Order: sequence, then C-alpha cells, then structure tokens
Amino acid sequence: MEKRVVFNEASCKSCSLCVQVCPTNVIFLADYLNSNGYRPAAVVDQENCISCAKCAQVCPDTVILVYRPVKVLQTV
Repeated sequence: MEKRVVFNEASCKSCSLCVQVCPTNVIFLADYLNSNGYRPAAVVDQENCISCAKCAQVCPDTVILVYRPVKVLQTV
C-alpha cells in the first residue's frame, strides 16, 4: 500500500495539532529529532488512515500532503 499521508519532517515544528485532530489516532510525534531540534509528526499506521485531510488543514506550516486512493467506478 502506498502512503496516504506524507510529512515534510524537516519542516515540522512538533505543534501536534495534527495529532489532536486525527479521527483514527494514527499520527504521533516521532521519538527522534529533525534537523531543527523538533520531534516531527508521522503516521504510524498508514493502513488505518482514512485520508480525511484534517491533519493537513490544521497544519500551520503546511508540511503535510494527503493522497486519496482513486476510486474506480465499475460499469455494468
């Protein structure tokens, strides 16, 4: 499965707003520091991410990209 949510870890400032708004609780702050000394946010369970984009909407630094799976319509 491809990643649904991608964080620009180098620009994340650990505000944790994305962690707070995630309805499926799959976003956490990492246990390591980025080059600026912050713990970047990351999705720990991509499979359970619903691609709602709430995290990207609330991010003040626009470090989150959300990819939504393409739905294929079946014709009869």
